Amino acid sequence: MKTKLIDWRTFISALILLLCVCLPLIFFPEAGAELVNAANSFMTGKFGFLYLALGLLCFVFLLYVAISKYGNIKLGTKQDDKEFGSFSWAAMLFAAGIGSSILYWGMIEWAYYYQGPPFGIAPESAAAIPWAASYGIFHWGPIAWAIYTLPALPIAYFYYVRKTSVLKISEAVRPVIGKWIDTPIGIIIDVLFMFGLLGGAGTTLALGTPMIAEGINNLTGIPVTLGLKAIVMLICTLIFAISAYSGLTKGIKVLSDINLWLAIFVLLFVFIFGPTLFITETTFTSVGQVADSFFKMATWLEPFANLAGFEETRFPESWTVFYWAWWVVYAPFVGLFVARISRGRTIREMVLGTMIYGTFGSILFFGILGNFGLYLQLSGQFDVIGFMNEHGAPAAIIAILEQLPLAKMMIGVFTVLAIIFLATTFDSSSFILAAVVQKKIQSEPLRWNRLFWAFTLCLLPMVLMFVGDLETLQTASIVAAFPVIFIMALLAWSFIKAATVDIRTSKHYHSSTIYIHTKNTDDE
Repeated sequence: MKTKLIDWRTFISALILLLCVCLPLIFFPEAGAELVNAANSFMTGKFGFLYLALGLLCFVFLLYVAISKYGNIKLGTKQDDKEFGSFSWAAMLFAAGIGSSILYWGMIEWAYYYQGPPFGIAPESAAAIPWAASYGIFHWGPIAWAIYTLPALPIAYFYYVRKTSVLKISEAVRPVIGKWIDTPIGIIIDVLFMFGLLGGAGTTLALGTPMIAEGINNLTGIPVTLGLKAIVMLICTLIFAISAYSGLTKGIKVLSDINLWLAIFVLLFVFIFGPTLFITETTFTSVGQVADSFFKMATWLEPFANLAGFEETRFPESWTVFYWAWWVVYAPFVGLFVARISRGRTIREMVLGTMIYGTFGSILFFGILGNFGLYLQLSGQFDVIGFMNEHGAPAAIIAILEQLPLAKMMIGVFTVLAIIFLATTFDSSSFILAAVVQKKIQSEPLRWNRLFWAFTLCLLPMVLMFVGDLETLQTASIVAAFPVIFIMALLAWSFIKAATVDIRTSKHYHSSTIYIHTKNTDDE
């Protein structure tokens, strides 16, 4: 066991912070939940504009990077080929960045918007329908993937161009902060990232586990209990622990490929045997609506709420601000993972590939699964909203699938897909958490280290689930996203500063691709 490679200060600090947050929630759940919820309301209510501004700035900044000279920089040497083909690369980044949450929200998110639409529109009205069909695509679209991609820029640059052997958020801001990174400030940056990721993982587990349990209940008749949910978590943990132990190429890549093929099968089945024309036309219209109202949706808050007769809906805080905070929590992790799998690509390929593949995949899920449910509601074939309000969203998702031909088979495939989706997100997470607490990474983190974080990702949410406070951990992760906003700004600044200096001093150009040879790993 090569313990000398472990950065024990970061390792232990992350565990202490998690225990400091989780133990009070276990022993004093009501008081802890009240405190966390109050902090969340304060953050989203008073600083919601910061989250929206960050999302828009990330989107604009990355487009600039992609079309500028920085986009020509190759992540690696002239001799480096792409480590993964486009299919496997897209599968891994999509599985890491989305997880089983897209099966949950892709199927049912429209129902929430239909009941509580934006812009003061009357609930369940004709005017609410287009927004119900399109807002999910916006929330999981280009801005979400831009937030994810921003941290990948400096991390990939330092790892593949400057040849640093460390995969850490703190190391990626060294050009801006300099030697301060070697002080407790660097540890704080990494620990905040790890805490946010573990909290964000709790959100994913909170959504995925009940949905999988409902699928098992439908297939086997086993009642949905805490015991069944715990078994689901353990099965997912075992899958992603084996995958994480196997490594990036043998484990995570294979699992992601299987995951993508299963997802394609589910989408094609629903598209072909569902209301194909309605799905096609509604999805096409929704993409146009998002494009037409993109900046309106990206900047909409409610400054006039409770003034001059305007009623407050809290739609921006409940949805857009929440989503942007969720993406920010996951961004350093997804950025680290995207960076790790992007050797041999140019920065333009990495940026545009992540944003385009990610957005396209989200459009397919929301367009096909979501519009199938919307069609059932509008046509009167099945009252999705009534069923959801009575039995909950996970049960409603399975009930929607029951309206398909060969329903039992599809529910089985959907449940397996949800399990693998959850596992692919978590094996990627454990891989990156292990990387962050190591001083050096040769090709992959130590196996025992990956396994430790694989089980940590499951055990903490499981404990909180049994005390009924998994939702509080989700909220705590959103609060933890607030300081990451400023770290994101440092990451953008760090990349521009380092790349500008290196391009200026490098003489290695080849056609439209820039090859930079430098051993510079210090501040400028």
